[in-house]
Amino acid sequence: MKKEVSKVVARNKKAQHDYFILETYECGIVLTGTEIKSVRLGKISLQDSYCDMIHHEMYVVGMNIAKYSMGNIFNHEETRNRKLLLHRKEILKLQGQVKQNGYTLIPLEAYFKDGLLKIKIGLCKGKKLFDKREDLKEKDRKRDIEESMKYR
Repeated sequence: MKKEVSKVVARNKKAQHDYFILETYECGIVLTGTEIKSVRLGKISLQDSYCDMIHHEMYVVGMNIAKYSMGNIFNHEETRNRKLLLHRKEILKLQGQVKQNGYTLIPLEAYFKDGLLKIKIGLCKGKKLFDKREDLKEKDRKRDIEESMKYR
């Protein structure tokens, strides 16, 4: 049996705060040579990025991969649309949920799995301001309980 090794390169920390995450999907991503070299150096940001359907294919929009420092004139654009690799049934299912229910697709984290870059996307519903406040209160309560249990 082959042991799966995964190394997280980037996380979208704001997604937990701004959205309710209903489902998650793992998908591959199409990158050029200089992009993957830059990602291996950790120069990737998922902030302010989202997934969109363009011509019946899923793309991640707004993901920033910094230019590779050792690249030449064939270096990549930093914020171009990058194609995600999903099965056709998954794409159609996600497209239906986004159109009907008003959900959105957000990239949650990027990680290497067996040498390949994978993106975990989440089907999300936006939080209102009072939901965010409730989450912060719950987080504070849990932290207080953990702290009191630590000293017992």
